[in-house]
This record gives sequence, C-alpha cells and structure tokens, in this order.
Amino acid sequence: MAADYYAVLGVQRDASQDEIKKAFRRLARELHPDVNPDPKTQERFKEINTAYEILSDPQKKQVYDLGGDPTGGAGGGGGGFGGAGFGNFSDIMDAFFGTASQRGPRSRTRRGQDAMIRLDIDLEESAFGTTKEIQVDTAVVCNTCSGEGAAPGTSAQTCDMCRGRGEVSQVTRSFLGQVMTSRPCPQCQGFGTVVPTPCPECAGDGRVRSRRSLTVKIPAGVDNGTRIQLAGEGEVGPGGGPAGDLYVEIHEKSHATFQRRGDDLHCTVTIPMTAAALGTKVPLETLDGMEEVDIRPGTQSGQSIPLHERGITHLRGGGRGQLIVHVEVTTPSNLEPEQEELLRRLAKLRGEERPTGQFQPGQQGLFSRLKDAFNGR
Repeated sequence: MAADYYAVLGVQRDASQDEIKKAFRRLARELHPDVNPDPKTQERFKEINTAYEILSDPQKKQVYDLGGDPTGGAGGGGGGFGGAGFGNFSDIMDAFFGTASQRGPRSRTRRGQDAMIRLDIDLEESAFGTTKEIQVDTAVVCNTCSGEGAAPGTSAQTCDMCRGRGEVSQVTRSFLGQVMTSRPCPQCQGFGTVVPTPCPECAGDGRVRSRRSLTVKIPAGVDNGTRIQLAGEGEVGPGGGPAGDLYVEIHEKSHATFQRRGDDLHCTVTIPMTAAALGTKVPLETLDGMEEVDIRPGTQSGQSIPLHERGITHLRGGGRGQLIVHVEVTTPSNLEPEQEELLRRLAKLRGEERPTGQFQPGQQGLFSRLKDAFNGR
C-alpha cells in the first residue's frame, strides 16, 4: 500500500506546489543526516525525499491522486538517494543555503563604485547658488584596451580547464550516493575566460586612474552636508563596466559677519548708549549690498531687528529667510567731568519713579548735549 505522501510532508491534499516545496525544505533542514545521524531519522529523510519527488512532479502527482503507484511498484523505492529521487538535491541544498547555486561564468564587466568629494563654498554662494569647476580623481576606461583588459592585438580566450563554464565539478561518494559539487574554476576565477596577455596600461583591469574636470551646478539654499548627485560620474567598473555615481558634499565656509541658522542669518551691531536712547541708522553690508538698519529711540541691548527676505534662499520653494540684526548697547566708561555731570543731571531729571525708555520735558535737549559730549563735539 502506497504511503500517504501528503501526510509525510504534513500538507493538505489541495496544497499548492509552493506549499509543498516549503514543507519539504522545512523537514529537510530538521531531518538531514548531517544534522541528525540517527538511523531512524535517515529513514524518515528518505520518506520525505520520496514524497517530495512524487508531489513536485505534476505527472507523478496526478497518477498518485488517481490511486496509482507513481513509483512503478518497486516497493516505493523511487526516492532513493542514488536513484531518480536524487534529482532533487538542489532543493535539499536550497533548504540549507536559501537558494540553488548560480551556474555559469561570472562577467568581467561590473558596475563601478560610487565616489564622493568635498566642496567648500562661501555663504554668498550658498545663498544664491553658483557653478563650480571641480577636479575629480577616479577610475576611467583604459584607452589602450578600451576596457577589454587584453593587450592590443590580443583577446581573452576560453578557459581550457572549465571550457568556459566558469566552474569545475567533482564527484564524491557518500552514504547519499554519488554527490556532485561545483566550485569556481581556479584557473579563470570563475570568468570562463583567461587573458593570456594583459594590457600593459591597466594590468588587465580595463580601467586606469585619471584626473578630470567637471562642472557642478550648486543650487541656491544648500547647507552643510548637502550632497549633490552626479549620475554616472563615479568610478568606472572593472572590465570597463558602467560608472557609479559621484556625490559632491557641500561644506559652507564661516562668514566674518553672519551666522547661519537654517535659512536665517544673524549678526550683531554695537551702538553707544546715546544712539540707543535717541535712535539712529546703522550702515550694514548685507548679502544684497549696503543697507541702513533703523534703530528706534529707546532700543534696549539684546533686542533684535528682522530684515525680511535678506537671508538664504529656500532650497525647496520660493522666497528667502530673514536677516536678524541683534543690537548690543555699550555703556560708557572713563567719563570726562563734563560727560559725568551731564549723566548725573539726566539721572536727576528722570528720577527713579520715571518709566524706563520715556523722555520727560527737558530730557531730549539734555540727551542731545550728551550725544555731542560723547562724540567729542
């Protein structure tokens, strides 16, 4: 009586081929003799191998489902490891290593690696964008052999050891029967061809290192760490393979006047006490040219004045950030007698009960005289 192959694999009778294969892989990992050498386990392993051979073959599965004997009535031994059942050895290997072996020679042509260089730019260039000429030292296609790797007048030849297959096979005997294993050909390293006379310029690699110039467009709004991708401008691959990408990493130089915070710029202007009290206009060289910052009367130290649309251009979207001017008020020291007297009179006029920042009658003229005194008039 034929065994219940569905029960052997632990699947339903309406199981799909994918479910049958997954069940076989799972059991093969558990019961393989190399994992569990118990003789009973080996017999169990033979059973699942036979069951998988029947159920994975559409014709044999149909015969079995109709009540026939797909093994030919020979005691169900069709799944022996040295017989027809051993044709599923790749599935057993797949159960352990996740995939069947990839056959065939390796290509000498492979994609090159990506490359990255650092580019230092000024704050003004970050704000408005620019175009830069850069020097790149990367691998390029060898002009002598055009990437073939063989000396001019010669070419690669089929490997006589593996006959172009890129691998060699070896048959060994074990309790499983005859086991055939494959490995990369040691003579051609799996390429299937050999280069008897390598190119003297690139030593057979198909590429050489060279310095070349590239033009890079820097968009407005880039910041420290921004990377600009130049597709196909990286390293050429072995055998003259397609080039990788080149990444230009932006590093922004520090500025003498402005500090950048996101797309806003910050700076500090220092004014004397009298200018803060009376108000003034301070000239400031911005990224857009010379402008005057309006300091209103009564401005306190630490206050900030925003100048809209004077910052960095937004990298994504229109408009620009702000230029924020921080005001620092200096307190006079080493006063001359006249200056000290004027300040005392001002303090007396203001009184401690007076609200800070408001001028009382008679104070405006005194402030003007203070300003003249501190300016040496």
